[in-house]
Amino acid sequence: MKLSPALLLLSLVLALVPAAQAAAPAPGSIAVVDLKKIFDAYWKTKQADLGLKERAAELDKKAKEMGSDRQKAIDEYKKLIESATDSVVSVEERDKRKKSAELKLREIQEIEQSIRQFDRSAQAQLGEQQRNMRDKIVTEIREVLNKKARTVGYAAVLDSAAESAVGTPILLFNGSLPDLTEEIISQLNATAPPGALQPSAPAPAPAPAPVKAK
Repeated sequence: MKLSPALLLLSLVLALVPAAQAAAPAPGSIAVVDLKKIFDAYWKTKQADLGLKERAAELDKKAKEMGSDRQKAIDEYKKLIESATDSVVSVEERDKRKKSAELKLREIQEIEQSIRQFDRSAQAQLGEQQRNMRDKIVTEIREVLNKKARTVGYAAVLDSAAESAVGTPILLFNGSLPDLTEEIISQLNATAPPGALQPSAPAPAPAPAPVKAK
């Protein structure tokens, strides 16, 4: 029997209704994401990491310069100590060189104190910059994630990578919860500028700890 166009249209609509209902989550449905994976894959995280590495390289260069000044002062101190025991020169001259050596030793101690203060300040600066970056990026991720969850109709979204205070997984079992990780990554990186998703260079090695002068 040939169906009229109206009946064909009605049949098509009725056929699509179950599919639409299947696509929409049931009330109270829960989805999951791997927040760490999203954070690491976000192009802004890569850019922020690059900025941190550049700042760390600047601080490392300054630390090496201070270490070089310290080593130069140590070498001068050793020469003064050796010259202060030279029996060829007069006692008065030896005493004068000893005093110079004492002044140089104090200079070395001041340089070492400056290095320690600089190291603490540098670590604090990098730590604060990293925390601010992390908080800002996580906020952006949550905004996109919340909008996605509300639009689709999820009651909650859990972080499948989250761990408890003792290091155990919080999500102990996930049989078939929808995973939104790749969707969120794609949405976040949709506006990435050219080259922003390229892997960044490794961080510079930290400067060696200063050795106290003897």
